[in-house]
Amino acid sequence: MNFPRYVVFGEALTDMLKQDNDSWLSVPGGACWNVARVGAALGVKTAFAGAVSLDVFGDHLDNAGTAVGLDRRFLQRVDAVPLLAMVVSQHPPQYFFIGNDSADLHFNPELLPAGWRNAAEVVHFGGISLMRAPLAQILLAEAHAAKAAGKRIAFDPNFRSLNKTADYPEIFRAIATLSAYIKVSDDDLHGLFPGLSSGDALSALRSLAPAADILLTRGAAGMTLFSGSDIIRQAAYQIEVVDTVGCGDAAMGGWIASLLLHPAATKVAHLQVSAAAAALAATHAGPYPASAHEVDDFLKARGCNSWQL
Repeated sequence: MNFPRYVVFGEALTDMLKQDNDSWLSVPGGACWNVARVGAALGVKTAFAGAVSLDVFGDHLDNAGTAVGLDRRFLQRVDAVPLLAMVVSQHPPQYFFIGNDSADLHFNPELLPAGWRNAAEVVHFGGISLMRAPLAQILLAEAHAAKAAGKRIAFDPNFRSLNKTADYPEIFRAIATLSAYIKVSDDDLHGLFPGLSSGDALSALRSLAPAADILLTRGAAGMTLFSGSDIIRQAAYQIEVVDTVGCGDAAMGGWIASLLLHPAATKVAHLQVSAAAAALAATHAGPYPASAHEVDDFLKARGCNSWQL
């Protein structure tokens, strides 16, 4: 059976964006779902393992995932209310979530296709899914099982203080220690290690996960990869920004996709792909999964080596 190489566990939700005329625009999203779509759009056989509702919101998520090639066998449709993020302001970001007993919380890993874990190479966790009971403990068990099976764990905390539960620090530490790849932003570091400077928080994370490659993203200030003794910096590409929604997710998905598709490429090349995916996302409204050809054209236009598949 043809299984995905990249399996992303977590939440899919609908962003409800308040417009200037007080109407609301619904946009499919969710950090983990965004990451999965980026991986698929870039050409990796990818699945999003999560649950969405049976209504129009779930339909939108399902259809948008299918459009970029996500493996539909891993998406569960359940008879529960949708998870909504009510974004009352984008500048500055102000939002709250609606979703008590929502569809995401009804995900059942026992319903996944038998044998999927043997084929998977990278298994991703993160987002608010690790802050929502009982889903968080279910995903923690999946992370342990994937690690025991010899899979590489990718982790993007995408920290949100609004949803932090009492057991989240323990879950965060557990996933971090299992991880081969971790992406964090400055905001993540401040939330995860309150009271510490960015530098001290990064040191604390590296001590917690000494074997992990850690990608620190700083928006327009670029990104830095900490890989063993290597420290590699990548400037942000100059583009006309429409919005930055989903840029961090695109950076994560681009990084992992490059690692999977071009394992012999340099760390510099992987960062270029990550930065290009993030930049292309910023040129569109809402989360945007750029295709491999878009990333390739973008990089070639800036004098970088071809990333053509």
